[in-house]
Amino acid sequence: MVFAMPETFLGHFPDVGASYFLSRLPGFYGEYVALTGARLDGAEMLACGLATHFVPSNRMLLLEESLKKVNTSNSFVVCSTIDQFSQQPSLKQKSSLNRLEIINKCFSKRTVEEIISSLEQVASNMADEWAAETIRYLKRASPTSLKITMRSMREGRTQTIGECLQREYRMVCHVIRGDFSRDLFEVIEYGHHQHYALYFLVIAQQSLYLTSNSHYRDAGLY
Repeated sequence: MVFAMPETFLGHFPDVGASYFLSRLPGFYGEYVALTGARLDGAEMLACGLATHFVPSNRMLLLEESLKKVNTSNSFVVCSTIDQFSQQPSLKQKSSLNRLEIINKCFSKRTVEEIISSLEQVASNMADEWAAETIRYLKRASPTSLKITMRSMREGRTQTIGECLQREYRMVCHVIRGDFSRDLFEVIEYGHHQHYALYFLVIAQQSLYLTSNSHYRDAGLY
């Protein structure tokens, strides 16, 4: 299983509450994940708090059968059942979580430009291939998306999940209209990640509905 939110490469930004749950990962690991679209495996998801359990694929059917026998919604009972099949996997040597100190130093900077500059210093001083690769990821992403994502993550640190979802929805509406950048439309137009096109079309239709509905505007949803 792999977790990733590569929206900055698509001219978009991590939404669906990402500014809430990513900003609450250890240190500034959430900023790293959001800006770079880093791919996390099961062990990393468990270690950073994105997951509560790790169940190997060869035990999933057994877990499913056990959960079918649970006749209560009590979270303690459900978790206890999952615990019987879960494991504690070890982080790989190359895991980005093993570089959390460097990530905190670099991704705590105020701007994207300062983050890249800090990473460049690390790459030159330590000959760290991870830092060099991270720089390449950031420089391939949409510059506008990086800045939007950075701002969203920082605001999410002090907001509730409801506030984050409401703000992110308004932001998506602006992105869909191309108010800030045309990067998203270029990604879709040139044939990259076309499966996102339908998703963004639905959001665009909702955006138009909210624009014409004073009830939603007054409620602060748009």
